[in-house]
Amino acid sequence: MLPGDWFLLIAGALTVITLVPLILMGGPAEKAVVKRDGVVLAELPLDAARQIRVEGALANEGATVIETRPGAARVASDPGPRQYCVQQGWLTRSGAIAICAPSHISLQLIGHGEAAVDTLAY
Repeated sequence: MLPGDWFLLIAGALTVITLVPLILMGGPAEKAVVKRDGVVLAELPLDAARQIRVEGALANEGATVIETRPGAARVASDPGPRQYCVQQGWLTRSGAIAICAPSHISLQLIGHGEAAVDTLAY
């Protein structure tokens, strides 16, 4: 390989490393959408702190609690056994999603800068 080939290879790698995070990152979120089995239960604007309780598939074991604060939302508690959706913590970027599979509840953030690729499609 010639010196020019090395230059093009390094320039191309740096371009990819720089652009991939920008393409996959969503903008700031404006609202949180709570769904059960694909049906929208609530749309919460992310302009103030609030808390809602949602009855999911495990309603006899307790409700899923969704909390919002300005610019962020999270699943505060869920009756599911592994608590993966709770462990995700505060979601802040458009396109971010937390899924409580045993309860059939999902929390997704929506905004103008919607992510081109979400974690489900990826």
